[in-house]
Amino acid sequence: MTAAAPHAGPETAKSPPGPPGSPPAPPGNNFRRTLTRALPVSPALVLLVLFLAGPIAYCAYIAFTDLQLTGQAESSFVGFENFRKAFQDEAFLNAVWLTLVFTVLSSLVGQNTLGLALAALMQRASKPVRTLVGGIVITAWVLPEVVAGFLLYAFFRREGTLNAILDWLHLPSQNWLFTLPILAVSFANVWRGTAFSMLVYSAALNEIPKEITEAAEVDGASGWRRMWHITLPMIRRSIGTNLMLNTLQTLSVFGLIWVMTRGGPGGKSQTLPLFMYEQAFQNSLIGYGTAVALLLLLVGSAFSLVYMRLLRTEV
Repeated sequence: MTAAAPHAGPETAKSPPGPPGSPPAPPGNNFRRTLTRALPVSPALVLLVLFLAGPIAYCAYIAFTDLQLTGQAESSFVGFENFRKAFQDEAFLNAVWLTLVFTVLSSLVGQNTLGLALAALMQRASKPVRTLVGGIVITAWVLPEVVAGFLLYAFFRREGTLNAILDWLHLPSQNWLFTLPILAVSFANVWRGTAFSMLVYSAALNEIPKEITEAAEVDGASGWRRMWHITLPMIRRSIGTNLMLNTLQTLSVFGLIWVMTRGGPGGKSQTLPLFMYEQAFQNSLIGYGTAVALLLLLVGSAFSLVYMRLLRTEV
């Protein structure tokens, strides 16, 4: 009679299979293997902690204090007082509204739509036209922000290029930087940043199989129907990525607006980055300005979460 095999206990059942006759690997080997794999990225992790996580944590602490640049021997912890002050400040609420207007007009509508339109048109254009248009658009993108701001200031000012063109056409002119400053800076940001969207969408459109669009064209689908039912769904992930990057970049625009209007007149173009700068460095309220910066960071995080949620959804 053959003896019954002993019942395997929980420890035996959980042990990983190995070569016949080889002893199981000791737990210390797995730890050493993990540590060895983590060593190459440890310098980058240390740099991130020192230069990214560290300053963010310190700024988060300052936002809950009354730290000032001048007229103060030492700071004290004030809790949420800076945040309560912000939401009771009409200038802050005005800056929030103008930031949303500036972001929607120049990023979500302007750069995104114009970049997609240019990319779609350049797909059918000849090579010389693509080279010329691409060079002009990318030149505006690679210009330093301060230089682009001075160029657009010269374009929109009372004696600038735009009014000279309107006078030549016998159309009424005006001081655009005084009457419509938020629209002027929004147009400037569209002019400067559309190249990025154009490059993203050009790469995405090149990945669409030509057989699909040609089959839709043979079936009689118009250009708009092909764009709406074929092109846009197939580049949806590129659209989400482009919107996220453009939105985060637009929320932090400072130099362009500062050069053109400095947030004026009367705060009509003062977005959150300019309001934060004014409170922290002109009014010397470092704690209050840092609290505004944290709120701006939360706004950008909210936009990012929305876009990441959309990107996780499958077509």
